[in-house]
Amino acid sequence: MTTGLISGEQPPEHPGPADAFPAQQGQARDDRPEPHAPERTRSSVITARAAASFEPVGRSVATARSFVRDTLQGWGFADIIDDAVVLTSELVTNAVVHAGTAADVVCLRSGEGVRIEVADHYPERELPLQSAALTMTNPDQEGGRGLQLCAALASRWGVDYTTTRKQVWFQLDLPDRAVGTRSAGPALPVEMLPAADGRVRVAVVQIDRDGAVTSWNEDAEDLFGYQAASVTGKPLTDLAAWPHTPGTSTGIAEALRLSRWEGSYGIRDAVGRVVPVYASHLRVRDPQGEPSTVCLLVRNEERAVLQSPARGATGDTAGHDGRDADPFEVFIGSPAPDDLDGLLQRTVERARDMLDADAAFLLLATDDETELEVRASTGLPSARQRFARVPVEAGPGRYGSARMPAVHDDLAAAPGAIPLLNGTGMRSVVTVPLKVEGRLTGSLGIAAESPGRYSNEEALRLQFAADRIALAVESARLGELERLRRGSLSFLVEASDLLAGTLDRDQTLALMAQMTVPTLATWCAVYTINDPSSEPYLSYVLHEDEDRIDGLKALLSKISPPDPVPTPGARVWTAPFDAAHEAALRSSMRSLGLGEPTTVSSGIGPTLATASAVGGETVVLPLVARNRVIGMLTLGKPTDEHFRQESLELAEDLSRRAALALDNARLYSERMAISQSLQRSLLPPELPRIDGVEVEVIYQAAGEGNEVGGDFYDLFPIRDGAYGFAIGDVCGTGPNAAAVTGLARHALRLLAREGLSGPAVLQRLNSAILDEGERSRFLTLLYGELWPQEDGSALLKVVCAGHPLPLRLRQDGTVEPAAEPQPLLGVMDDLELYEETRVLDPGDVLLCVTDGITERREGMRMLGDDGLADVLTTCTGLTAGAVAARVLRAVERFASEPPSDDMAILAMRVPGLPAD
Repeated sequence: MTTGLISGEQPPEHPGPADAFPAQQGQARDDRPEPHAPERTRSSVITARAAASFEPVGRSVATARSFVRDTLQGWGFADIIDDAVVLTSELVTNAVVHAGTAADVVCLRSGEGVRIEVADHYPERELPLQSAALTMTNPDQEGGRGLQLCAALASRWGVDYTTTRKQVWFQLDLPDRAVGTRSAGPALPVEMLPAADGRVRVAVVQIDRDGAVTSWNEDAEDLFGYQAASVTGKPLTDLAAWPHTPGTSTGIAEALRLSRWEGSYGIRDAVGRVVPVYASHLRVRDPQGEPSTVCLLVRNEERAVLQSPARGATGDTAGHDGRDADPFEVFIGSPAPDDLDGLLQRTVERARDMLDADAAFLLLATDDETELEVRASTGLPSARQRFARVPVEAGPGRYGSARMPAVHDDLAAAPGAIPLLNGTGMRSVVTVPLKVEGRLTGSLGIAAESPGRYSNEEALRLQFAADRIALAVESARLGELERLRRGSLSFLVEASDLLAGTLDRDQTLALMAQMTVPTLATWCAVYTINDPSSEPYLSYVLHEDEDRIDGLKALLSKISPPDPVPTPGARVWTAPFDAAHEAALRSSMRSLGLGEPTTVSSGIGPTLATASAVGGETVVLPLVARNRVIGMLTLGKPTDEHFRQESLELAEDLSRRAALALDNARLYSERMAISQSLQRSLLPPELPRIDGVEVEVIYQAAGEGNEVGGDFYDLFPIRDGAYGFAIGDVCGTGPNAAAVTGLARHALRLLAREGLSGPAVLQRLNSAILDEGERSRFLTLLYGELWPQEDGSALLKVVCAGHPLPLRLRQDGTVEPAAEPQPLLGVMDDLELYEETRVLDPGDVLLCVTDGITERREGMRMLGDDGLADVLTTCTGLTAGAVAARVLRAVERFASEPPSDDMAILAMRVPGLPAD
């Protein structure tokens, strides 16, 4: 690259860069004169000129950017550097990448600005018509953006054509500045000016060396509501709401002792609200040498009143006022990116441009400094490398450690020395550490495709750059970690609430997967283990793209599950990647006629899309609950993507909570299954068919099914022509109540079939219940015997021991009790019971219920025996099934809340003899 300067001289009518300056060695020289340039005014006298030619290779774009940036910095044109570099980058890219020719760049300095000309040598180009309007293409396309940017950013621009050459030129004018001004901005339309109130209030507060307020002006009184007398002598720190930044120790007290400080914080006003302000602090001393600090404060939205304009990066380290420029800003440029990813990406781009490299990369160290994680790169396949991890100590000696600078002349002679660059074609590499207070925080490297490009001099320059940005990078990283940890805490709290809100196993599995996809991973699979002797079973699969779930499930079902290792933490699992790519390769070969079509297994075969879905990193986390591995949580990324360390730590925390929730769901399901099985065993498997009597039973257990209820019913044959029936309610629920229920139902059948009368059956049952001791429960029981008669009626003998009375519905609609109340069972030893006899006429209905029916409540109201009788009066002429259904519907509608007690309904109807 060759540059030249001409001071105070008018250029020739047809300037030619190749005529005025010798060509750089190894570059093609163009001796043809440049196309005719437009006439320039007297203010356009060329005072300096720089020219360079660039080969048609990809790295020439970065070199051209550096050339323009260095040239304009040398001329002191920092105000227009960014626009000039952007336009030059696009135009040179068009020449060396799209046109595939060398590019000539000429920079011309004049009194009013800078003109930059970029020419290529593409021989086959259609010349545009002069009258044709410029048609702008889609800005997202690769081609055509250069001219659009010229139209948007340049003050003037144009295109000159010849048969063998095209030249695009643009001019950037310098902003007008009044004589003696330190900085100035361009003239803006009114609607683009910063917004402010009708009267801008600037609070002026002065504090002494101890931080106490000594001066408080009227604008401060208006802004914050304090009178000067009420705050004078008080520390300003009592009013300030300082936004502590994670990873930094600077507070308001420290900031007030600095010679100059500028930034945002809050002031608590007189009513306790925090008013965001933008402040500018200046430390001064009075004639007696006593220091104090003057603080200018405005509302944060009016910060433009006090905020210092951003300084452009220049080649010098001194500012306009003679102060030393921040070396971080010199390297990164101003304004620096606010976010960590933007800062890291700007760093690698500047490092690559600084040393004319083909690629650059930056890695950050993990908390334990054992691994480095790729966070930014340029010139490398970033999608494949991002978040990849490499060990800090990759080998013996200083060249294998990221803690020391290293220069590799040729990676071909030391394969694997830089694992990150394997397969990228890079040969020369320089790596330097990022350190803060002696602790390794990261590594910065540049690479070139040719060997022997770099020496210790470049390593020294790169180390200087790394030292400039190390502290800023670490501060930004700590800030990001703090935000991630706060987000992780919120995520885990929400996840815990969701997992605790269900005891259903299938729903727990679905929640586990839905919480990880897509927050932590692209796809997820959950394996479960029922007992230590069983194999892991693929229970749930989820992908962020629903169309890929079936293919992913088919792929995972064909490979062996991961080993159930109880060791905590995530471990890499390569089986899905290997199986998917092998299957995709076979599929591709068969499509080309190179494979065996008969080897395809049945089912949904993995496609190329499935292979891409599992082509990235896959990790397995054990699900450990109560010291047993109950499953595995598998997380995966698409092709060439890696997990962040923070994401894996969050996934590990989630897996512990999910494992406990899944095990709780398993235990609950087992308990529910046992309870339901026991509940079924306490009820008759089926009801016998009674000639001449319609029978209907409805039973509803309250709760979620994990407690055995105390209500029961039974209907069974005693002997020829006689049937026994019972409906009862044991006090309480659970195992003890279930024991009494089982005892009562089976004892009733045995005693009744022995030929004992109803009172004798209940008296012996009462003795059996009392023999249970502490496990005994009192029992309300309605027991009866039914004999259908030849005339269509039915003979009824009944004993009601403390149970709700049975109701008899006659054909005329009258309702009456069918028995008298007697003492309940399980309380007294000597129990005197008697049997009552009734005759059910044809059309009569006998209704027997438990107290869950009669004690149905809505606030202070209760259905009761009278309410049940009112419902029964409306059932005249209905079948037994219709009567039971109407009673249940009336009970459910009586209250808006679901029933809180078990309910049993036994309805029997004597239909009478069929008509002849």
